Amino acid sequence: MTDAVGTERSGGVGASARLQQLFEGRRLTPTQRRIAHCLVRQAADVPFLSSMELARLAGVSQPSVTRFAVALGFDGYPALRALLRDVAPAANAVDGRSRNPYQQAVQAEIDNLRHLASLLEDPEPVERAGRLLAASRPLPVLGLRASASQARGFAYFTAKVHPDVRLLDEGGSLLTDRIDAARQAGADALLCFALPRHPRELLDALAHARSVGLTVVTIADGTFAPVAAHSDLLLPAAVGTGLVFDTVSAPMLLGQVLLEAMCDALPDAQARLEEFDARAAARGLFVE
Repeated sequence: MTDAVGTERSGGVGASARLQQLFEGRRLTPTQRRIAHCLVRQAADVPFLSSMELARLAGVSQPSVTRFAVALGFDGYPALRALLRDVAPAANAVDGRSRNPYQQAVQAEIDNLRHLASLLEDPEPVERAGRLLAASRPLPVLGLRASASQARGFAYFTAKVHPDVRLLDEGGSLLTDRIDAARQAGADALLCFALPRHPRELLDALAHARSVGLTVVTIADGTFAPVAAHSDLLLPAAVGTGLVFDTVSAPMLLGQVLLEAMCDALPDAQARLEEFDARAAARGLFVE
């Protein structure tokens, strides 16, 4: 009994790995990812479910299942189900290296970091970006929606070594005004975090920034991202797509690498850090 159960579980994981390959490299909406995860986790059962049954299992609508199949390149759900029936039996062999969906997501992030490391074998683009951003007074840092947290974190740390950092993490009609104000105050470069999904107003903001003379440096999810045409210097870092929402370990680390390059280009960066540490100690700001 134990051996039979063990074989079934191993086969299920192997099937999951095979199914996961169907979704790799595709830009799916959060709803579509819910369906994809349901397929992966229930690999042994979904090939025999109707679109309505799959929708109920995934907690989505039946039309969402149809749109999901079309997004994968199929005419509809029946064509996708036919493929699933071919894949699942073939994947029942025991594979000691197979991983569950959570492990696969972590492994994908590790692979993204390895790819980033290979890109950084040539440090010149990051070093050039660091010099551009370090020299800008003030320095506007832009990130909207999903990218706002990356922009906010970068601005927080950069403010410790740069004299004037201006965070632009809210859209709306005032965004253009704030870009204009930064330019009028002397800014000559802007850093943008642009991770999926890309808001239309972000593209408009970058186009405006360049039109008023700002050099745009962008950390994006790839060289073919929509923001590429609106950037003077694009630094790519892949996002993970194995979970319902993107994972951004590589872009986050690239932001810290860029900040390191900025510190190298700021002659008083170390002095500013030491002054901050002295003030923080005097105020008892941190628990030691």
